[in-house]
Amino acid sequence: MSRPEKDFQVAVVGGGVCGLVCVVALRRAGVPVQLFEAAAAFGEIGAGIGLGPNAVRVLRDIGVLDVVLQNCNPNDLKPRGFVHRTGVGDHRGVFETLACDPEDCGLGMHRAAFLDALVSVVDPDIVHFNKRCVDVTESSSDPKRVVLHFLDGTSHETDVVLGADGIKSSVRKFVLGGVDDRIAFGHTVAYRGLIPYATLKAAGFKTDIVKSPACFMGPSKHLIVFPLKNNEIVNVVAFVARYDVPIGTHNLPDGAPWVEQVSRDEVQREYSGWGPDVSILLACLPEKPSKWSIHVVHPPLKSYGKGRVAVLGDAAHGMLPHLGAGAGQGLEDALLLSRLLGHPNACVDNIEDILRIYSQVRQPRAQTVWERSYFAGRVYDGHGPHGEDWESVGQDLEGLFAFVWRHDLDRDIDAALALLPALSLDR
Repeated sequence: MSRPEKDFQVAVVGGGVCGLVCVVALRRAGVPVQLFEAAAAFGEIGAGIGLGPNAVRVLRDIGVLDVVLQNCNPNDLKPRGFVHRTGVGDHRGVFETLACDPEDCGLGMHRAAFLDALVSVVDPDIVHFNKRCVDVTESSSDPKRVVLHFLDGTSHETDVVLGADGIKSSVRKFVLGGVDDRIAFGHTVAYRGLIPYATLKAAGFKTDIVKSPACFMGPSKHLIVFPLKNNEIVNVVAFVARYDVPIGTHNLPDGAPWVEQVSRDEVQREYSGWGPDVSILLACLPEKPSKWSIHVVHPPLKSYGKGRVAVLGDAAHGMLPHLGAGAGQGLEDALLLSRLLGHPNACVDNIEDILRIYSQVRQPRAQTVWERSYFAGRVYDGHGPHGEDWESVGQDLEGLFAFVWRHDLDRDIDAALALLPALSLDR
């Protein structure tokens, strides 16, 4: 049975992971959509991306998981727990986040390969490059339409705008009523690099990260280490944080870069005195690893939408990455939006209700993940309830990943449909 033709058009702003997943999900739900990307071509900065079981379920639900797996080793889809280890000293395991349920399969892969898989299923005719959105306004001729304004002087009028344009979102300003004061430095930097696993082993690295990725914990710092590309490459993310300054009170100087190349020596100095495997990891980093000053959305948005405009992903709830949950939350946003906008009863007259319900269902979930991600980082860095009593920090970590991984997405969809009687029909 064919879907009824929609009487509205959607414009998605931002062609990163979240925006592409949103476009694919909408198209497969029968929703007409156009994608506007600021860059001249699709591309992702960064190295590896970790997708938890909740994110994997979204990819399966929208029918692209098999395509994604074709761009990596299918064996990389597997239950992925974490062993939390001491970073200073002997690297003993002090807590394990178990992923033994068959439904707990996660995926780690190179970010560019993941993006390529998504691009392969997007119709190029609906993609518009070199379209950096600088403003969103209501249409002067039709109160039920919205206008996107681009840096090149062009504009696009549509019925619905979905901003997947990241932490520096221009769409979020419209949602906030014209003034965006929600970008805050998270007082956390992340040094990132990829290392051939053979190089690490030749240098004497002993920790088994194939069976379970590792989180090396220590005072105000921690490292996340996991393999990619059939265990040929190791993704290293080394975090350094401050906890004496609340988020939102001090930001970077104007014009300071958020991402820059630095010397390997800088990272090694930060981790001076840590254990042998950490020292080996950092000595094997590229000569110029990247340094990311991580920003978040704070204070949280009370609503992810206004009128016929909504934000999703980092534009809505950019968070610290300490539960590996940021991408997954964006995918959850995209799935719910596609189910609501793709519903047979969705029409131009109830768009505002749909976006209000989207926000009402998603905001509490995503904000709780935001808060738990912040809490997890404090625990890894010895600033949680048990401080630097590493043998006891497992009590602080218990259940954090399960809350993210095992969330019932179908229940969210049912709850959203139930909140809008006009859409409360069989899915």
